[in-house]
Amino acid sequence: MEQQRYDNLKLGERGAIISILAYICLSAIKLFIGFTANSEALKADGLNNTTDIIASIAVLIGLRMSQKSADHDHPYGHWRAETIASLIASFIMIAVGIQVLIGAISSVFEGRQDSPDLISAWTGVFCAIIMFFVYRYNKNLANKIKSQAVMAAAKDNLSDAIVSIGTVVGIVGAQFNLPWLDPLTAIAVGLIICKTAWDIFRDATHNLSDGFDVETLAAYEKTVLSISDVEGVKDVKARNYGSNPVVDIVILVKSDLDIQEAHDISTRVEDELKRVYDVYDVHVHIEPYAI
Repeated sequence: MEQQRYDNLKLGERGAIISILAYICLSAIKLFIGFTANSEALKADGLNNTTDIIASIAVLIGLRMSQKSADHDHPYGHWRAETIASLIASFIMIAVGIQVLIGAISSVFEGRQDSPDLISAWTGVFCAIIMFFVYRYNKNLANKIKSQAVMAAAKDNLSDAIVSIGTVVGIVGAQFNLPWLDPLTAIAVGLIICKTAWDIFRDATHNLSDGFDVETLAAYEKTVLSISDVEGVKDVKARNYGSNPVVDIVILVKSDLDIQEAHDISTRVEDELKRVYDVYDVHVHIEPYAI
């Protein structure tokens, strides 16, 4: 089972590499056309894709480092490496997002009167289509290998496709004597970059601080209570190592059971949580239940 998790991490690298290659090509195209066609929105979108390159590289590095097995000073393994990499990427993304906002706002106050060339709109449409197909690939891959990191990358791919569509709207609007709509769309792109960076930061810090979804904890408890000979659940906690949940649970069993019977119940609890929820590891503590 653990080897399968390592194999899934290696398979997840494929999605990260595809994202990196797509972002390198599309950011180069957008920035070139953005400067030549005089489109602030397309340039902002291109800068957005450069941050996505960084984010995808961080995911790739994290996936590779997570494959390192446990050692003397990492007894739980290196699963959280991808989470740390995501946290670093969020800081870089927020910096670029602020830079895009400053440039776009300055352009608005400068009172630009020229409209960008229409080729920038066609570039945005082309890039949106490409990113949608990358999103579909990574989403299917994430579902196949059950990777939170690859799914996060897929959602980022989708947001980039949406950003490109928004860029097209701004550019086309600028053709109808509304040149201010192009830099205004660039502001929206900057805000989306900052919002994406915040979401990555929030999820990473929540994971690193051992935060866990309370509804999932309730589902764990309900499942354990349905197991025969479990009289109650006194406490249940969980945390994530990368995409791998680890559960600590205190169950109540009849006080007249011998050690072997109590151990068998503990094993059933472990096996059921791993089977139903694909939990990486379960630590069960048994306490007597007064009859």
